[in-house]
Amino acid sequence: MSTASDRPRAEGPQATSAEAVNRPRQDASDRPRAEGPQATSTEAVNRPRKEISGGLRCREPAVATVQVDDAHVRVTRWDFAPGAETGFHRHGWYYVVVPVHDGTLHIEFPDGSKAEAALTAAVAYQRPAGIEHNVINGGTAPLSFVETELKALPG
Repeated sequence: MSTASDRPRAEGPQATSAEAVNRPRQDASDRPRAEGPQATSTEAVNRPRKEISGGLRCREPAVATVQVDDAHVRVTRWDFAPGAETGFHRHGWYYVVVPVHDGTLHIEFPDGSKAEAALTAAVAYQRPAGIEHNVINGGTAPLSFVETELKALPG
């Protein structure tokens, strides 16, 4: 009888969540690039889009779907179940967010401080590059927004 350590590890979208969490993190150069609307959520999450800080994730991950990624912009739709999070990350470019739904975001910072942001559907906001944070759906309903990163304005 084989044990879990004897079995080959699953790679890519077919990996179970336990296998995906336990496999070693790839360098950005080794990760598959998500391109256009055909990208799976696994490809979108594994792309070298943002610097991810270390640490364990206790919440369900939000689902990132890349819609456009060219020399000028990267457009990503983020879908959050109630309580889902992005995980700590730092944007490399100036970005604009357009909420799809009304809702509440809880934002955590590495120093332990927290903030709350009320979202209104179709009302955009912008942020500069470089601030590390974790975004959490603080509401009881699903939440989505579309994020456009401007590659011509590096942080």
